[in-house]
Order: sequence, then structure tokens, then C-alpha cells
Amino acid sequence: MQLSRRGLLVGAAGGGLLVAYALMPRRYPLPLSPAPGETAFNAWIKVARDGVVSVAVPQCEMGQGITTLIPQIVAMELGADWRQIAVEPAAISAQYANPVLAARWAGMWAGLGEGLAGSPEDLLARRFAESHRLMITADGTALAAYEEPVREAAAGVRNLLAQAAADRWGVAWEECEAEAGFILHDRNRARFGELAAEAATYSVPSPAVMRPEAPRERPRDALAGLPPRYPRLDAPSKVDGSFAFAGDIRLPNMVYAAIAHGPIGETVLSRFEPSGAKGIVGLVGVVRTPHWLAAVGTSWWAADRALAAMRPRFDARSLADSGTIDNAMDAALRSGRAHRLAEIGDPDALIGTKPSLASRYEVAPALHVTVETSTATARLIDGTLELWVATQAPEQARRAAARALKLAEADVVIYPLPAGGSFDRRLEQDVAVEAAIIAREVGRPVQLVYSRHQETLRGWPRTPVIALLAAKTVSSGGIAAWRARLALPGTSHEFASRLFDLAGPFAAAVDNGERKDPLALEGAAPPYTIPNLAVDHVPVEIGLPTGRYRGNANGYTAFFTESFVDELAHLARREPLSFRIEMLAGDERLVGCLIAASRLGQWGGGGDASGQGVACHRIDDIAAPRKGGGRIAVIATARRDASGVRVDSLAAVADIGRIINLDIARQQIEGGLVYGLGMAMGGAAAYDRGIPESSRLASLDLPLMADCPRISVEFVDSDAPPFDPGELGAVAVAPAVANALFSATGLRFRRLPLLSEGL
Repeated sequence: MQLSRRGLLVGAAGGGLLVAYALMPRRYPLPLSPAPGETAFNAWIKVARDGVVSVAVPQCEMGQGITTLIPQIVAMELGADWRQIAVEPAAISAQYANPVLAARWAGMWAGLGEGLAGSPEDLLARRFAESHRLMITADGTALAAYEEPVREAAAGVRNLLAQAAADRWGVAWEECEAEAGFILHDRNRARFGELAAEAATYSVPSPAVMRPEAPRERPRDALAGLPPRYPRLDAPSKVDGSFAFAGDIRLPNMVYAAIAHGPIGETVLSRFEPSGAKGIVGLVGVVRTPHWLAAVGTSWWAADRALAAMRPRFDARSLADSGTIDNAMDAALRSGRAHRLAEIGDPDALIGTKPSLASRYEVAPALHVTVETSTATARLIDGTLELWVATQAPEQARRAAARALKLAEADVVIYPLPAGGSFDRRLEQDVAVEAAIIAREVGRPVQLVYSRHQETLRGWPRTPVIALLAAKTVSSGGIAAWRARLALPGTSHEFASRLFDLAGPFAAAVDNGERKDPLALEGAAPPYTIPNLAVDHVPVEIGLPTGRYRGNANGYTAFFTESFVDELAHLARREPLSFRIEMLAGDERLVGCLIAASRLGQWGGGGDASGQGVACHRIDDIAAPRKGGGRIAVIATARRDASGVRVDSLAAVADIGRIINLDIARQQIEGGLVYGLGMAMGGAAAYDRGIPESSRLASLDLPLMADCPRISVEFVDSDAPPFDPGELGAVAVAPAVANALFSATGLRFRRLPLLSEGL
């Protein structure tokens, strides 16, 4: 049997090995386990005798549609019938390692070797991804990481099925076609299922012969009223309620746990009153550790009542406090040591102490506000721990649980579940570790569910930021020099310390808060052509652990940049949209988005009292640094009303390269716009002695359905590499709305949430 150049090796129903080559060969077990009547061809695809094609998906389904996108790539390349496609979560395996994310996060883990791991093609990035089984769902890297290997795997299976059919018919396999689950040649036809077992005995060509066209759907093909060609596979079960989330797991003899953590800071559980829970029907037991207390009951309601009755108390110091955080960041912005992360020309000399304009912007910590709170189910039997959990980082969850229970990693089994929204909240592992400890202590399967208060308390927010932007303009109003100085903690390093080193959250905040962090300033260098430019990071330790968040740094850097550009346009008495286009000679794709958005949003020039605002943004792609990435332009219309402010419409045009599933891309942009609106108007957290001041959804000023504006979305037909739109839709809303509010009210809003300073 011949090995292909890309390391594709076929395994029949009895198992097999799949060989991966990245300069040096390494062997890994075949991660797919075929059931009776199935043939596993590689790490991605199984074919059953009845023709059902099962596709392994190594990413967490969080609403972004990845459990449709990867199977769609398989179906299009393989020639499968969409009605016979099935999905299963991929087992944890180095075969699904994500070198694109490893390269993107190289600054978090590579240390002095960062320069050797900054590309997905770098050996160091691939080795790290494989050794850490990096199947993490984050930063919109799924398509960049998985489209090519999935296409190659599907092409290899199609080639094998064609060979098996061709030998039956005495023809050349290259003349056979694959369509709708059949191999075809003239009048001959054979189902995939009847060929699968025989096909597994053939060798994949080297290289596998792929279709000439990569999977794509064009925006112009989306005719009104026609159903999508590849509807979401998870939609029917979500509609009828049968789709299983973490809270839907039920095991024999299972009990439920509620948990109480201390305030944010250095806290220790000092006392509680066990007698207070006496007489509560359904209480099974109590589990305490130095840092939290859990009550276990036959129902979660009984456990939560018992927990409250025991009145846990914590000794605490160095508590997170918003006043202290603001003072520390303000001092850092004024006089802290800055690390220059980007520089063009000599902006300091031009701007000096007399900029044409300088503005200060602030961003409050932002909560993820997931619909489903953190939930995990754990069962420990005969030294084997099983975990049912929605996690974006399954291997890291497994390692954390194994370390907590002093088990071998091989003795921990993760059953990955979809998340009811995540926005990067499910990158943290606390709930899995705590559920494992509780299951060990009570000796029964247990489901741990955070209350909304605990979710708010332990869901480390997006970092707060203070920024000072300064510019020097020329007589025509153009920008000669630009300088951005941002004060914020080294939030990416904090997160990496928790994810990879398993450090405590408070220790991570203290130890890493004062490190320079390029990822935390992503997007701070404007997409515009400015001859003199500087971006400075002033790291500051704030005593509040911070985490990853939808859009991450782009969510606040887009707000700063596009608000400041609007201020400069107003200062120069220039029309804001043409002012931007004039500076975008090097990015025709972003210019195209702005022009198309002006038409879609019926842009009238953004003059005073028009209530219109414009913003645009670009997110680069490390897998395609020169020709890839995503662009978006948003036109917002806002006005005063009896309740204060109302956003009437959002019109967005995005260029996300080659589109694989137009319907899912539209859902992602639309969902991102609504999410971005929520974060523009609310969703912030303030802390008093380590406790969030608002811990209920109703108190976070999030928009209701009645507050959602009219939304219009279009896509540019682009041949650039595909880009995941999930982050893109959320980041340009806040500046577009802020600029619209300036037009409507004459007031500049320079703090997120926008109305936190009053109207």
C-alpha cells in the first residue's frame, strides 16, 4: 500500500494507522472507531454499508456552524448526498492539531522561539500543536486550519471508491464520477456504501486527486426565497429541542451540585455553617476545598438552597475593585513605561507636545453573557474519569482534570458537547476540574451547574483599556502622523498561563499583567496609509483576571481607531466616508466594502443631525498574511427617543474571501452585529471588593428583541482565501453607532458601553 505525499493512509473496519508528515514522520493511532458495518478511511471520514458518510468535527459547535461547514467541505469534495451526511465529535488526537492557532498564539507559548513559530508552516508551531493536541476552537481559525486536510481526505476517499468501482466495470478509475452518493461511469452506478469495504483495500494516489474547484457559494447565487443548498445539520434538532447541551446530560444515579466561589482576589474559604443545611430535603453532601464550597443534592434547586443556607465566608485580600483598577490604568497611561509594538517613520517628532487632535478612550471590562452558564458532568469509576462538557479546548480540559485528580491523562475521557453560546468563555477549564473533584468526593456521577451570579463572578471578562490617540494633520486635513498609547494588562499572557501552565487565575493576573502583549493590541495599527505611525502598549497589573472574548482586541481597537478617524474628519470638515477611502489606497478590498455599504445603508454624508455613522475594520489572517483576512464596513443610523437612544438600522458589507456556506456566513455577520450592539450599549462589569455589581442578565443593559435594529448584510464576491466571519461582525458596530450618535446628538461618546457616561 502506497503512502501519499500528504500522509494519507487507509484503515479498514479493524482499525489502522494514519501517518502525518511535517518534515519528520510521526505515528498516531487512527482516531475514528468504526462501528460494525462501517469503514474508517482516515481521521475524518467513515462510510457505512447503508451509504451514510460520518464526518469527524474537531471543533466545538458554539452556533458558528462548524458542524455544517466541515461536513459540507467533505460532501462537496467527495460527491456525497447531503441527506446522508452524519457528524460526530472528533476524539482528542494530534491528527486534528491546529497549527494555524499555534502560530497565531506563538507569543503566548513560544518565548524566545516566537520568531520560529510565527507561521503555520513553521516546524515549531506544528510540533507544539501536535504535542499539546491543540484542537482549540478560537480566533476563527477553523477554515484556515482544516479546509485543506479535509479536502485531501475526502478526495482520497473518492479516489478509492472510484478505483473499486472501476475494477468492477473494467474501466479507468479516472473516468469515473462521484455524485449524490454514487460512483458513476456511463450507465454504471454503484453506491458509496456497497463499495466502501472493498475500496479500503486500494491505495490513495500520491497526491490525492482533488476537484479543480474549491468549495464555494457565490453571493450572486443567493436568490430570494430559495432554500440553502447545504442547510445547517444542527437546525432541525435545535428547533424541536432534541439538541443536547451540557445541561441535558443525564446519567444513572446522578446528583447535582451548586458552587460558591470567593470574591475575585486572593481568597480562602474560612468558614461555613453546615447546620444551616440540616432539614433541606434532597441534600446529599458537601464538598469543600481551600477556595470554594459546593453542595450536592438530588436536584440542583436543593443543592443551591443548601449552599445558601450554609452561608460560606471567605478571607480575602487584594480584591478586584473598579476604582483601584481605573486609578492604576490612568497612572500607567500618564507615566507608565511603554513598549513600542509598531512604528513607521517618526511620529513622535511630528506630533511632539502639540498634536492637531488628541482624544482619550476607555473600555470597561466586558462580560461574555452566555445563555448557558458553565456546566459539566463528571463520573469517576475504577480510576477512569469521564467528563461531559462544552469546551473550546478539550485536551487542555483533560489535562487540567487529570492533574487535579492525580490521574494519567489517558485515564480521563472527554465527551465534547456543543455550547449554548461561548464567545470564548469555554476556553476556561474551571468547571470541568471542579466537577471532577466533586464526583470523586461524593462517589457518584455529578452535574455541576454555575448559577448566573457564579458565572458572572468566575467568567473572566475582556480586559479594560484606556487609550490616548494623537494625530498631526496637514492643511488639507490628511493625517501626517498617528500615535496610539494603550494601557491594559498583558491579558493574553494571563490567559495562556491558565490554559497551558494551569496557574491559578489570580497568580496569572499578577505575574503576567505587566508583560507587553502584541495580541492585546491587535488592530491598533489602522488599515489606512499613514506615513508616520506608532502603537505603544503600557502594561499594567490590575488585580482582575481577564480572558479571551469575541473579537478580542479588535473589539476595542476598532472602536478607538474608527471613532478617532471620525473626529479627525469632523476637525477637517471632511465627509467621513470619502475621508477614509482617500487613505485606503493600499486596501482595495476595504474600499469596496465602504462603497457597497454606502449604497446598502443609503449613506447621506453623515452630516450633523443625520443620525448616520460609518466605521470599517480589517482583521488579518496569519495563514494568508498578504492576500487573506476579512474586511467589513458598517453604516449605523441612530436617534434620540423617549427612552434615550435607539439604533434604527445597521447595514454591513463584508469581504470574507471565498464563501463556503453563504447562509452560515450571513448568520455569523448578523449575529455578530447584534452581539456587537449589545456590547456597545451594555454588558459591562464593575467590581466592588471583588464582587461584580451586576450579576443578572436583566441588570446588564443588554438590548431586547424590541431594541434590535433593522439589519442588512451583503458580501463582496471575492477570490481571497476564506475567512471566518464570526469575529468580524462584532467589532465595527460600536464605532459606527458612536459616530451615528455624534451626528444625532452632537456628543462624542468615548467610553464603552457608550451611554455609561450619560447622554
